[in-house]
Amino acid sequence: MHRAAKKSAQAGIAAVEFTVALPLLLFLFLAVSEFGRAFLQYNALTRAVQDSARQVASEAIGNGTGVVVLDAALLATAKNLVVFGNTGGTGPALLPGLTVANVTVTNLGGGNIAVSAAYAYQPMIGTRIPDLVQGGPTPTLFTLRAEVRMRAIS
Repeated sequence: MHRAAKKSAQAGIAAVEFTVALPLLLFLFLAVSEFGRAFLQYNALTRAVQDSARQVASEAIGNGTGVVVLDAALLATAKNLVVFGNTGGTGPALLPGLTVANVTVTNLGGGNIAVSAAYAYQPMIGTRIPDLVQGGPTPTLFTLRAEVRMRAIS
């Protein structure tokens, strides 16, 4: 009789514990997923900027004078490589919302070039998290930035 009474007294404890732990587990799952997604997008942006810088560094000194020349065609090629992953600028963007306006190609002088990109990361959870403590929403947008500097080669 003692064992049966103890078992019936704890019949709903597991359900209550699960109800208490579920929000925390969901929050942790979403946080890890969001961090992984941000990391993957940052990695894609960095690789695209590296490819573009490599292309610009190999073509910036093409006239044999040793002077870096960034003409309009080379700038367009560099920006298309970052945004679309190809020099023609065809197909979908590598990252949603990334445009050629987000990419900068700079002659640093001394035979060096820099390719940089800024990407406004859009989280899965939306642009604002309601703040229950202070009353105002907390913005969740942040900018991923990547820059590569290389020496131009002839």
